[in-house]
Amino acid sequence: MEIVSKKASESLLMMTELVLPNDTNAFGNLMGGRLMYWMDIAAALSAQKHANAPVVTASVDNISFEAPIILGNAVYIEAKVSRAFKTSMEVHLSVWGEDLKKQQKYKSNEAYYTFVALNESGRPATVPQVIPETAEEMKLYEGAMRRRQLRLVLGGKMKPEEAVELKALFFG
Repeated sequence: MEIVSKKASESLLMMTELVLPNDTNAFGNLMGGRLMYWMDIAAALSAQKHANAPVVTASVDNISFEAPIILGNAVYIEAKVSRAFKTSMEVHLSVWGEDLKKQQKYKSNEAYYTFVALNESGRPATVPQVIPETAEEMKLYEGAMRRRQLRLVLGGKMKPEEAVELKALFFG
């Protein structure tokens, strides 16, 4: 089977949730773990759309929480594959909350999740490369190699001196 490249936009997935009492902590804010669970689902669906195959979460990194989402607010999660490597894909997620009474939308957080596609035998499968089209997609695509190398170095799977993209960032 020939693996063809796919546009980043083809993996776009939007997910909406409502923050209910069971989703909140004692302060009435959405629990971070619940949000990460929803983000994992959205990211996995986006990666599956890109790979046309089942996927498993390989890593979660750089989750930055900017603003809490409170009880009764809507949660919007946008997930899109930012770059594909041989068998893995980086998915960028953006999360917004919305006060539905005031109709005010606000940025809550963003993150990067990495997934590996699997074949029928449960082994890593080759995935299509990503074609970035917009300026934002290009920015995410270009930064993905550095983020990947950082993940591999921190995970002990790559020696720091082998992280060429990272070295270029710090040492020109």
